[in-house]
Amino acid sequence: MTKVVILCGGFGTRIGHETKYKPKPMITINKKPIIFHVMNIYKKFGYNDFILAAGYKHQMIESYFKDSKEFNVKVVNTGLNTETGGRVLSIKKYIKEDYFFMTYGDGLSDVNIEKLLKFHKKNNALATLTAVHPPVRFGEIKFNKNDIKSFIEKPQVGVGWINGGFFVLNRKIFNYISGKNTVFEKEPMSNLAKKKKLFGYKHEGFWQCMDTVRDKNYLRKIIKDTK
Repeated sequence: MTKVVILCGGFGTRIGHETKYKPKPMITINKKPIIFHVMNIYKKFGYNDFILAAGYKHQMIESYFKDSKEFNVKVVNTGLNTETGGRVLSIKKYIKEDYFFMTYGDGLSDVNIEKLLKFHKKNNALATLTAVHPPVRFGEIKFNKNDIKSFIEKPQVGVGWINGGFFVLNRKIFNYISGKNTVFEKEPMSNLAKKKKLFGYKHEGFWQCMDTVRDKNYLRKIIKDTK
């Protein structure tokens, strides 16, 4: 079964006082942790085999999913100060198939996972990310059709598309990560773009991450409104 890897090990310091007591993916949105909502995106399309790459306060994530009847979950403690690339590398031994899904534990979207996977396979990509329209504070992606020409993390000025997570990654991705201090969104993504191995699935629909208190309150409102 295709694995879904979710990065959920960071400190989440920008979102305020809640992360003093819990990891950011455990902040509740409509009475459920945001990571629960992320996982439901994949479950809706039949993907229910999750690897949670945890770190900061990983015990809380382990405790929450210990007896889960909704999801098949393995929580992996990937270290407290490990960078995003290092967290991906840490779960290598659990990936047996040719490709896997990967996303962040604090971003929600109505992206169609099946269409994303179909796009990935059609382009014979080594990595496919979901490109979304931004708040300006994120990294900039430049396109040549669907082929990503360059990937620059958090520039001063954006042009309309950013990395929204919701990746499909070939198992060869591990060859592009040198160790625990590798930032996945920097050297690995830049090198893949230079080699024309990185593709972007353009998603025009809903996408919202939870970086700030304002983001959290917005998500709480819209998820409550859709119930």
